Amino acid sequence: MQRLYDFIRRHPTGVDTFWAVVLFGISLLWAATVPVGVGDKWTAALVVLLLSLVVALRRRMPEKMLVLTAALGVAQLALDIQVNPADFAMLVIIYTVAAHDRSPWASRLALVGGLSAATLAQLRWPMEETGTWGKVFFTVVLSVPFALAWVLGDSIRTRRAYFDQLEERATRLEKEREAQSKVAVAAERARIARELHDVVAHNVSVMVVQADGAAYVLDAAPDQAKQALETISTTGRQALAEMRRLLGVLRTGDAPESGEYVPQPDVQQIEDLVEQVRHSGLTVDFKIEGTARQLPSGVELTAYRIVQEALTNTRKHGGPEAGASVRLVYFDDGLGLLVEDDGRGSAHELYEDGGADGRGHGLIGMRERVGMVGGTLDAGPRPGGGFRISALLPLKPAH
Repeated sequence: MQRLYDFIRRHPTGVDTFWAVVLFGISLLWAATVPVGVGDKWTAALVVLLLSLVVALRRRMPEKMLVLTAALGVAQLALDIQVNPADFAMLVIIYTVAAHDRSPWASRLALVGGLSAATLAQLRWPMEETGTWGKVFFTVVLSVPFALAWVLGDSIRTRRAYFDQLEERATRLEKEREAQSKVAVAAERARIARELHDVVAHNVSVMVVQADGAAYVLDAAPDQAKQALETISTTGRQALAEMRRLLGVLRTGDAPESGEYVPQPDVQQIEDLVEQVRHSGLTVDFKIEGTARQLPSGVELTAYRIVQEALTNTRKHGGPEAGASVRLVYFDDGLGLLVEDDGRGSAHELYEDGGADGRGHGLIGMRERVGMVGGTLDAGPRPGGGFRISALLPLKPAH
């Protein structure tokens, strides 16, 4: 049964042709029994053939078949070919045209022609034995099938258009969901990349400095070399802990059973960060102004990462004799950060464009972080030499 249904859907014109042949055969029987001359029988047979052709081609050329049907109706009136079974094609073409929305004029013509067909037929072939009201009643009754055919076709067209809109909307929503998913994935990748950069750049930088120092004083000052190696060990463990936390974001399973993922760093840990940098050999002056208080987690993480990246850049680009200063200022509506150094600074293309060779991603990450919390960031050379990073992080993100 399903195969038959699929065949019918794939071959609509073939199905219409089958019914056209059936209609033509029935109409020929009518033409053979009509008591008229041979010439009139051939004329009636030609009209019947053309009306059957309308049924066969109704879906391929609905507008043309409607015009042909109207012409055949006029020919029936002019040639005195009475109502016959082939006129059923008029109902079929009215339904077909109303069900298609390609030509509104054709739908209106089908409705007007269908409603007037019964009246014209009654005027051309009146019922002599019926009174005036009987003729009116009979005309109305004959007009009902034409009206129903048009209403059914128009309702099918409306329903089809409605389902097309639903399908289009569903497709559009699916595309929007895919786009939103891609944006979310890209944002998450950027966030993880920033975190990885901050963790790797800072901790590995400390480890490299300490390793170089330990190698330099290994023979002359074993105690200092031992202290440097301990710093490397501590920094490495901290880096591994943060790496585990970041990699946990990528996991698709449940939350970790053990508490191996460390919490996000906050403003309170900036002092520990400064101490760690001092142990690596960089002189850092650290001050807090205003009344310290709890801040939103996003603001605290952003502040920590900005200071971490700024001090890492000082160690990388400031030179061996560079010193730095870190200022945290608590305002009523936000947190201010000022990190300065007196080193050699960075080339313009590194802090402005990100670097053609892929360097400078730390400052790009800073701007992204600050932008996510609705803050502002200013980074560039400091008057008199060195580099300055200034940021203002509001308590409430901008909308």
